[in-house]
Amino acid sequence: MSEFWIYLKIGLHHVLDLEGYDHVLFLMALTVPYAFKDWKRVLLLVTIFTIGHTLALVLSVFGILMIKADTVEFLIPVTILITAIYNLFQAGKAGGKDSINVVGFITLFFGIIHGLGFSNFFKSILPGDATDKIWPLLEFALGIEIAQLIVVLVVLLISFILHHFARFSKRDFALVTSAFVIGVVVPMLLER
Repeated sequence: MSEFWIYLKIGLHHVLDLEGYDHVLFLMALTVPYAFKDWKRVLLLVTIFTIGHTLALVLSVFGILMIKADTVEFLIPVTILITAIYNLFQAGKAGGKDSINVVGFITLFFGIIHGLGFSNFFKSILPGDATDKIWPLLEFALGIEIAQLIVVLVVLLISFILHHFARFSKRDFALVTSAFVIGVVVPMLLER
């Protein structure tokens, strides 16, 4: 049981680490088009992202998918930038009404990219062969899912407060937050 908490905490820390805030930026960009009433859709997208993240780790642990770390480190901010730019073009439109298929597929793909960014570290902390790593990997994925839900809840709460108390429109919140994310991620891209 103590190993369960170890890998769950690693998953929590992976998302909530202030030094590795790229995960939080992606979740912000993914969440800002939605409101609390869209919680089922947001939960689905976050879970799809976690599935992609976990799938990348499984494929990496078994040696099926290997991509150079430099390439992945460049692609991660690209996924954040694409998501934020998409929000700029979709702001004010009925985000909860469009098909989950395209957004879900892209979220899964982006989850795979983000998972590959952690795969080398994950493989290095786990002893044994690939089959010994499945349970710790699932425990880690649970930690990621919990941490992501915390981030999403905070973003939705900020959106709710700004919308209902400061009369900030949902569209404006999506535009401002997406522009902020772009402003943070562009220097990350230039560094990498």
